[in-house]
Amino acid sequence: MEYAQSDLRAVPCMLMRGGTSRGPFFVETDLPGDTAARDRLLLAALGSPDPRQIDGLGGAHPLTSKAGIVRRSTTLGVDLDFLFAQLQPHNDTVDVTPNCGNMLAAVLPFALERGLLPIGQGTTTARILTLNTGMQCDVTVPTPGGRLQYRGATRIDGVPGTAAPVSIAFLDTAGSVCPSLLPTGRTLDRVDVPGFGAIDATLIDNGMPMVLVRAADVGIDGSETVAALNAHTALKDKLEALRLACGPLMGLGDVRSRNYPKMCVVSAPRDGGALATRCFIPHVCHESIGVLAAVTVATACVLESSITQGIAVVPPGRTKSVSVEHPTGEFSVELEVDEQQITRAALLRTARPIMRGEVLIPE
Repeated sequence: MEYAQSDLRAVPCMLMRGGTSRGPFFVETDLPGDTAARDRLLLAALGSPDPRQIDGLGGAHPLTSKAGIVRRSTTLGVDLDFLFAQLQPHNDTVDVTPNCGNMLAAVLPFALERGLLPIGQGTTTARILTLNTGMQCDVTVPTPGGRLQYRGATRIDGVPGTAAPVSIAFLDTAGSVCPSLLPTGRTLDRVDVPGFGAIDATLIDNGMPMVLVRAADVGIDGSETVAALNAHTALKDKLEALRLACGPLMGLGDVRSRNYPKMCVVSAPRDGGALATRCFIPHVCHESIGVLAAVTVATACVLESSITQGIAVVPPGRTKSVSVEHPTGEFSVELEVDEQQITRAALLRTARPIMRGEVLIPE
């Protein structure tokens, strides 16, 4: 199909859903090499800053204000490099410091769609390096007969219907952004929060920097709806004050303008899982929970003396399936534990392309 010439720049991209997130994916060579020019292009593609993102592909929410940039890797033993970009509806920031496990699920399907890697027979596995933090993982997708398969029976909460599984095995997530898994060296800290007194919390990073706090300690039950929590100004003020106090303790410095650490309010499970959660990303309550946030919360559940002790219900054995409850269901993480060390984390996601084509950018 041919189109009339115009004064808009056409940039090849694919709109992909990865897990419970969504955004345009680009091959790196289709974007400007200059970082500032690249970020301007991403902002125009998503339609930021604008609360509705009416002039772009963004969905007026942090979970749908994301982009992925992929290239073939030159790192020994790695197949693909992935750069995740977090944008926001309301401002003009492009944050490439955190990871996103949901968008990660769409990297291999996108790369196979664009011919960056050959498609295998039966399944295709690739080692992916997330450039944001240096994290590596092995991702496997079904490719029966050398053909990409998106339809299947795997269901993940937060996404309607079922789809083919995307298996993700994380290789080294401890201290992805922070200096270590437990940046303070403790599983439990009593944090002095200006204006709110001292609050007990677990400061942890096993793929995503997070602050975990008991629901009772911040004045809620932990079963509230997302809408109720987003309208709870006093709670959000307290959580933000705690977040700002935890930033320096976690080796992150002033986090006022950063999207991390994420905040997670935990309480006893209600639907047969290990723990109930309400996560803030960091100022909006998540309708579910992020992939790496779930890995990090599950990790806290198996660490002695963490904020989850006495609340979480964790199965015995070295290999543990930890079901993390969230507002729209649950997220199961498989952990292998050797004493207090997490030796493996794995999970299933789904992903699919929504649109193939070009995004049009004002020159």
